[in-house]
Amino acid sequence: MADQFHLIPTLDGPLAGFAGSCQRDTVTLWGPDAIMTLPTTMRAIDPETPGGPEVLKCVERPVPQAGPGEVLIRVAAAGVNRPDVMQRKGLYPPPPGAPTIPGLEVAGEIVAVGEGVERDMIGQPVCALIAGGGYAEYAVAPMGSCLTVPEGMSMAEAAAMPETLFTVWTNLFERAYATEGDWVLIHGGTSGIGTMAIGLCRLFGIRTIVTAGSDEKVAAATAHGATHAINYKTQDFVEEVATITGRRGVDIVLDMVGGDYVPRNLKCLADEGRHVSIAVQGGAVAQVPLFEIMRKRLVLTGSTLRARDTAFKALVADELSRTVWPFVQSGQLRPVMDQSFPLERAADAHARLDAGDHIGKIVLTTGL
Repeated sequence: MADQFHLIPTLDGPLAGFAGSCQRDTVTLWGPDAIMTLPTTMRAIDPETPGGPEVLKCVERPVPQAGPGEVLIRVAAAGVNRPDVMQRKGLYPPPPGAPTIPGLEVAGEIVAVGEGVERDMIGQPVCALIAGGGYAEYAVAPMGSCLTVPEGMSMAEAAAMPETLFTVWTNLFERAYATEGDWVLIHGGTSGIGTMAIGLCRLFGIRTIVTAGSDEKVAAATAHGATHAINYKTQDFVEEVATITGRRGVDIVLDMVGGDYVPRNLKCLADEGRHVSIAVQGGAVAQVPLFEIMRKRLVLTGSTLRARDTAFKALVADELSRTVWPFVQSGQLRPVMDQSFPLERAADAHARLDAGDHIGKIVLTTGL
């Protein structure tokens, strides 16, 4: 049938080891305009038990197939994020239907498409937000969650964009209604989320106060465009925010700490302020002063992104393509990159993330 692709076995033979040079079974992908040979198995990180970074070892897994509305991406790079660490520890299981392979963002080339996706997408370089499966040589992504990688952007940089970009945009700009002239307090200012938030706020005329855990990180945050940066280990961020804003307070707090940070954050908010929770690294339970919330007319909100349906993520991707991606295409917005590791060193990548010494994003590369 001319309007479909067919998978036809072409090779057989045993597999040996994890290296890219190992011989693999392959299939030939036939289409009206191209013939492409793909392996049937791939290297992936798919730990069988929760634990420390040492559980992240290369194994062989079947290459996934793109379903309706999906594309198969030959992964060049995958972003490493805190939710991956939580999944590794057994604290954040994949949502129903998602792969057990961790990894929420990838960049690479589309090599196959599912029903309902135009065939001319094959060969396109894209980055994508996915619900799992990124720590592998091939990954499936909803077409609606893909963004085209512009010329001049490396695949490692592209892989470092989707998870932080979608998270910051939906929480800071959609839930907290950040607008030009606002003051925003951002915790974890040199994390992937923090550096992306700084970059976006700079583009949209929003003033930022960020916290970081060392003078080196404070300097890095201001170098990347933060209006002010506070060393939370040597300074009281509540008092510093009051001083910086002339005791007015900030309009928004973007919080990934939770726990006992929440009541302190509320002290930093101006009247009509918005508090947005996106993670709970310091604890999932907080005591809040209800009368202060009432008196200052505060809004407490938050969200998680991974479990949201593909229709929602496609809407966000469409909005990003129109409002933010032109800045990416022009080179005005780039992720802050920390370090890249080959896929087989995923344990080292997680160890660096666990240590907290990184500035910006950590990525894995496949060599494909």
